[in-house]
Amino acid sequence: MLEVKDLKVSYGAVQALDGISLTVKDGEIVSLIGANGAGKTTALRTISGLEAASAGSITFDGHDLRRTVPSRIIGLKLAHVPEGRHIFPEMTVEENLEMGAYADPDGMESVMQEVYVRFPRLKERRRQLAGTLSGGEQQMLAVGRALMSRPKMILMDEPSMGLSPLLVQEIFAIIQEINRQGITILLVEQNAQMALSISSRAYVLETGHITLSGDARALLDDARVKKAYLGQ
Repeated sequence: MLEVKDLKVSYGAVQALDGISLTVKDGEIVSLIGANGAGKTTALRTISGLEAASAGSITFDGHDLRRTVPSRIIGLKLAHVPEGRHIFPEMTVEENLEMGAYADPDGMESVMQEVYVRFPRLKERRRQLAGTLSGGEQQMLAVGRALMSRPKMILMDEPSMGLSPLLVQEIFAIIQEINRQGITILLVEQNAQMALSISSRAYVLETGHITLSGDARALLDDARVKKAYLGQ
């Protein structure tokens, strides 16, 4: 479904991504793990068109994303849940969800009801300003907003950031449920233990390079991963 080949991205003299390649197959959860500053967020932002690549290719569902503007990329059914959530705090929960359907508003009400079934707390707070929600509720809103576009695939950037351990468990259960319903997921996450435990495959990104890749369970048992990311 997604193929990234030899992708390079730079910020001035800083090479953020230096020729990374990865694939995500239809129906998978694939994780991209690494330390702060490794280039994980840059990778997702470049895939969704928010950053420009200097070299390489990005193909999603047969479409060349490097030749596609972000507003068209969401129309191709590739959604992005950004790091930090980036909800609209002065808009209500329901208005935030409506924004998620701007590229394809037909049937918006039925999709919104599906989101409310998945996230009952959002339904309870649908008239509430999004900026007054708790961190966990804001993360649910960011995921719900992405689901409003009826995506084939979601890019998720640090969904557990700033959440309590209990809410982390809940968010990861939601990610698995979304995947079971047929949505492919590329997950960027610093909580390597949780990310690898729900993924089929994974990539380790270090200072702009992919240094390890393979079966997620095998990476959980890899001594290098244990030492660098699992504290073992």
